[in-house]
Amino acid sequence: MNIRFTIEEENIIAIYAEDSRERTIDNINSAMPYMDEDMRQLAAAAVNKLQAMTDSAFSETVFTLTDDE
Repeated sequence: MNIRFTIEEENIIAIYAEDSRERTIDNINSAMPYMDEDMRQLAAAAVNKLQAMTDSAFSETVFTLTDDE
């Protein structure tokens, strides 16, 4: 399964990325109560996609901050 992230989702992941998929998910979930509603929805979409990934797919993916649209 090839999971595709939007630029915005990838940016959220890049901000909270750790060495494992599970820790990255935990970081995003921990920050969500402090986000506004739009950001919370974006973060939730990113978490859903991360949960659908395997650990090996996560480790092979590079998440970078970008301002491209």
